[in-house]
Amino acid sequence: MAENDPTSMFGLNDAPTRRTATPEQASAAPQPLAQPQPGAPQYVLVQQAPQAAPAAGGGKGLVWLVAVLALVSAVNLVMAFMARSQFNDYASKQADATNLLTRRLDSTDERYAQLRGQLQVTSEKLGVTQQDLQRAHTLAAEVQKQQETQVAQLNQAIAQKASTDDVNKIQADSNAKIGGLSSDLAGTKQDLASTKEEFTNALTGTKGELKGDIARTHDELVALAHKSDRDYFEFTLPRKKAQQKVGTITLELDKTDPKKNTYSLFLTSDDKRTAHPDCALNSPLWFYVQGAQTALELVVNKLGKDTISGYMSTPKGFFPNTTNVLGQRPGA
Repeated sequence: MAENDPTSMFGLNDAPTRRTATPEQASAAPQPLAQPQPGAPQYVLVQQAPQAAPAAGGGKGLVWLVAVLALVSAVNLVMAFMARSQFNDYASKQADATNLLTRRLDSTDERYAQLRGQLQVTSEKLGVTQQDLQRAHTLAAEVQKQQETQVAQLNQAIAQKASTDDVNKIQADSNAKIGGLSSDLAGTKQDLASTKEEFTNALTGTKGELKGDIARTHDELVALAHKSDRDYFEFTLPRKKAQQKVGTITLELDKTDPKKNTYSLFLTSDDKRTAHPDCALNSPLWFYVQGAQTALELVVNKLGKDTISGYMSTPKGFFPNTTNVLGQRPGA
């Protein structure tokens, strides 16, 4: 500890040692100064304190410290540059994934609208049947509840050792109530059978709509019109920006892509112009018009460089003043 103490360099912490003056030193000892005379100048001797010598190697340590700091700064700069490059790559990949997801969502929304139209048609046909089924389930639940109640009463009567007449009376009441519910169930069953037959007949007229049947030629369209309860109207758009009116619907061709078998067009109905981009060939396009009980269907079955041809399907009699495909060929 003494060698690390800076005051030990100058001997400040050393214990004072008493020295015995030798006769020679005693004789050589300075004599006390004479008292200064009044008015004579006086002199004061000042001894300068010893200065500490600079520590060896201090400048070299500072150079090494600066070199280490420079090296650490360079490493941090390289790591920051690498992190920024990785972040830019990750951001670019995320942007591409977002664009792809957006395109898929747009396609999903269009498909959802088509499926919703088909579901609404099916729901309208099934509405009466669902009500009858709900009634049958309610009656069945009531029968089961009545049976459980009567069984509980019989068990209670036996436990209380009731007379045979009381038990028979309870049993007769139970049979009467169960018989009435059975009659109701029989009537409901008959109603369900009648409803099922009506529903089957209704589905027969719209099986092309429910099964997604489409016509790829004029003859197939005529055959489809014969076995369906809908009207079919053919159309042709011979060039870009060409328009054709089918009933109250105006069709306008935007563009075609024969390589991908897709087309884009505009539908104008109810004073509203709606774009339908990148529609597939031979794929039904469902849309709704004010006043129509079910959805309208549009199918393009022929596609050229700047032209499309196809047909539109509507509920029976929706366009009474427009000639349908059966009217174009009398007796077909």
